Amino acid sequence: MSTLADPQQAVVAFLSRPASYGLPTADVRRIETHCSLVFLVGDSAYKLKRAIRYASLDYTTVELRARACQAELRLNRRTAPEIYCAVWPINCGPDGVLAFNGPGPAVDFVVVMRQFAQSDLFDRLADRGELTPELMQALGVSVARFHADAEVAPAFGGSQAIRRVIADNGRELALVGATLDGAAMEDLTSRSKIAISRLGRLLDRRRTQGSVRRCHGDLRLANICLYEGQPTLFDCIEFSDEISCIDVLYDLAFLLMDLHVRGRGDLGNVVFNTYLDRTAETDGLRALPLFLSLRAATRSYALAGGARRSPDKRKATGLVDLARRHIAAASGFLVPPPPTLIMLGGADTVRRTDTAKMLAGQVAPVPGARILHLDRVGNATWREAFAVLAAGCSVLIEGMFTPGDERQGLAALPLTIQLLPFWLGPLPPSLSRRVWRTLEDRGSALAAVASALPLVTAPRVDCQLFNNGAH
Repeated sequence: MSTLADPQQAVVAFLSRPASYGLPTADVRRIETHCSLVFLVGDSAYKLKRAIRYASLDYTTVELRARACQAELRLNRRTAPEIYCAVWPINCGPDGVLAFNGPGPAVDFVVVMRQFAQSDLFDRLADRGELTPELMQALGVSVARFHADAEVAPAFGGSQAIRRVIADNGRELALVGATLDGAAMEDLTSRSKIAISRLGRLLDRRRTQGSVRRCHGDLRLANICLYEGQPTLFDCIEFSDEISCIDVLYDLAFLLMDLHVRGRGDLGNVVFNTYLDRTAETDGLRALPLFLSLRAATRSYALAGGARRSPDKRKATGLVDLARRHIAAASGFLVPPPPTLIMLGGADTVRRTDTAKMLAGQVAPVPGARILHLDRVGNATWREAFAVLAAGCSVLIEGMFTPGDERQGLAALPLTIQLLPFWLGPLPPSLSRRVWRTLEDRGSALAAVASALPLVTAPRVDCQLFNNGAH
């Protein structure tokens, strides 16, 4: 990174004065990030780009910052038009006085936004245990709709882009090698290269078919808020086409990884299933372990870098622990256990579907089982189930199974995939008692699965680790 010698001092002083906003008695609060200064006044926020240069961005001139502000407004209005209002110039008049939209040349620009309560950020909601399956279902719908509407970007993505991510991660992790486990990082890079060698053709095919789009690029809980009762994506990547124009599943993977590392893979499974209910993703799921791993590795070096910069030793220690947790997750994603097929039957539809949702979030590998409903067109359900299993994801089929379905599950399943047939309540006489295990309730269903499989559930993380500089 390179910085200029305080070129924005006068602008920062102007933005720090309440009179600049026509509110002489108002409080002005300031939030600092690596790339921006955000000034909170009244019910608005004013975001100033720092005059800095990183490898992936350059804000060192007024023209570059103006362009970045316009891009931020345009791209974020795709998902948060009520939050992103305008771009305002800060002009220097003939008398040397700065003013918004005033006479004279523009010396800088700000993105004008409506404020929302920081307590409504999804990472804060997660910390307080206030994320619900209903909220995550709404989030899954929002992300699927956003990806469906996003601009196709065939000039980006594909296998070469992912190879660059692997190389970038390896280089950045090497810089924090003294902070993290160097041996684990070298193994992670090697496994990632093996994975991309297997997946290269798939990723290139997905790019050709339109799966690479102008996405969010930084789809973590910290960049999602509850605004007017709805999950709202904001603060997308505007400064790099390489980072934002990516495979839609790579975009989704950041959110799923974040939830898993926080010990809320059950909520990630809700997002996963809701998203797949609205998309045609099956074969692309083969890339998900690599995508999850790359997201965890990227987050790890960001956290380790934050630890190195922190003057607070306790905070730094927490960030290092969290970075190591992400490295461990990144390695684990690349060695997933074989998928499982769970057949869950039962006459009580509500009880059966509730149990299915509870079980799916616990079954490995991450992000849990794909839930499919066995309806009258049973063959279509089985075809999708076998396609998802072939991609490496577990599947849970729930419904009123027939003897034909029973034979389908027993005969067509590869030997490498474990089959767990459960029936809630009394088993119909047409089905074989040698095949099915009858269960009384949700608790016995979870116990039965836990006794047969490694579960995906990760331990909950101390929320303070995420709050202390993990943004």
